[in-house]
Amino acid sequence: MVRAILAEMTSPLIANLEKLLGTPRDGALLRYSLGGEYLKVGERERGIEHLREALRRDPLYSAAWKALGRALVEAGRTEEASEAYARGIEAARAKGDRQAEKEMTVFARRLERGGRA
Repeated sequence: MVRAILAEMTSPLIANLEKLLGTPRDGALLRYSLGGEYLKVGERERGIEHLREALRRDPLYSAAWKALGRALVEAGRTEEASEAYARGIEAARAKGDRQAEKEMTVFARRLERGGRA
């Protein structure tokens, strides 16, 4: 509750997006957007939570896989990030999203070499 209040004070957009949770508009795009906004205000775990929910709703959402991978890298959770990028690459291939596939492939290789994605 306190965290939600702090996030609302930090970002009016988060407050507006939160109002849509549980409504017919609550879908992968809303969760992706909310996850991204939480990441912007430094609420990494909340952001990761919403990105995972976006992917539960749409496992082929390549942009959400890319954002999740980046958030996990920033959290120091490189094994989880590698898994997210691998699954994101598969999703991007399945959808024909060549740009996302290329980007996540680069990020995954950087992680393998011990760098930041």
